Amino acid sequence: MKKWTTALMRRRVKPIVAWRAMRRLLADPDDTTQVFNIIEALKGDSLSKATKRLSASEAGRKLLQKKPDIVTKLNDRAWLLSLPAGSVGRTYYDFVHGENLSADGLISSSDAVSRSEAYLGLSNDEVWLADRLRDIHDLQHVMTGYGRDPVGEVSLLSFMMTQNPNRGIRFIVWIATLQYLRQVPQFDIRTLTREGAAIARQAQWMPAIDWEEKLPQPLSAVRDELGFQSPIRYQRLRDQAPQLLLAA
Repeated sequence: MKKWTTALMRRRVKPIVAWRAMRRLLADPDDTTQVFNIIEALKGDSLSKATKRLSASEAGRKLLQKKPDIVTKLNDRAWLLSLPAGSVGRTYYDFVHGENLSADGLISSSDAVSRSEAYLGLSNDEVWLADRLRDIHDLQHVMTGYGRDPVGEVSLLSFMMTQNPNRGIRFIVWIATLQYLRQVPQFDIRTLTREGAAIARQAQWMPAIDWEEKLPQPLSAVRDELGFQSPIRYQRLRDQAPQLLLAA
């Protein structure tokens, strides 16, 4: 009975909590805590499904067995700087420190959501994967080429939603799309979110990749190896009409 109750609580969605968090996020787009609140409120059993998918492959099982902590690598500035220019890790360093970000910042934002509630009833594998998905967020920016402007973030969320289906991320993308269509009617952001989804379908599944191994390797070679296509529409918009990236 206790196991059944815990499983039911894990699958529950909380639309009112998600809507309140969305209103706060719209009022302050830099309040990343609300992103984690929305995802947590609407995640349902998405994490369980992702863990089962990961355990179905040999590479995934190895990661679940080792449970590497990528934050240790991503926060080692000296090591990242020692990597060759153009490598995945060095490009990550340039991205996060150019934007004054860090892996610890993502952890702080997510920790605002009660871990005791968020991780209620989760297995050790599910807890590790939840942290892993959070910790590689900015690495996804690097691999896809999306910037931190609003269009880049929404396009990346579309990529993430396609790779790892999640009602919370879908809700954020939906609201952001409506906001852009209303405030910037001359620009259809849906062409960019569709591009992000297409890139996600062509690329290998990011949770199953040993990113600790890939960080020293050339970014262009890793993109080719893992099937990451360039976001052509996004790059064209950034070059030809950069003002639209920040319009909404």
